[in-house]
Amino acid sequence: MEAGILVPISFFAMIFGIIYISFKRKERRLLIEKGVDASLLDSKTTSPTALKWGMVFIGIGVGILLGKIIAAYSTMGDDASVFSMICLFGGLALVIYYFMERNTIKKQDNNQ
Repeated sequence: MEAGILVPISFFAMIFGIIYISFKRKERRLLIEKGVDASLLDSKTTSPTALKWGMVFIGIGVGILLGKIIAAYSTMGDDASVFSMICLFGGLALVIYYFMERNTIKKQDNNQ
């Protein structure tokens, strides 16, 4: 990827982040003014999001590695093989996480 495209992407991501944070603060402030509990907006769940993102990044790393290996030993292009393996293993990591989370929720429901 060219470095010239990263600057506009980063700029728009930064603008989006600033707008998102300002709207979230405004929404929280309005809820507090109305007397509603603002803890409803907290996105903290019982699921460990660090595990999910760790699995996704491991999947992406494995995808890059296998994509480079496939590109070296086949006639498939480097870009196509790396991109397809990143998507495959990143998605696989999310599916595995989904099943792990579902089993955890079932165990919590059975214990209660």
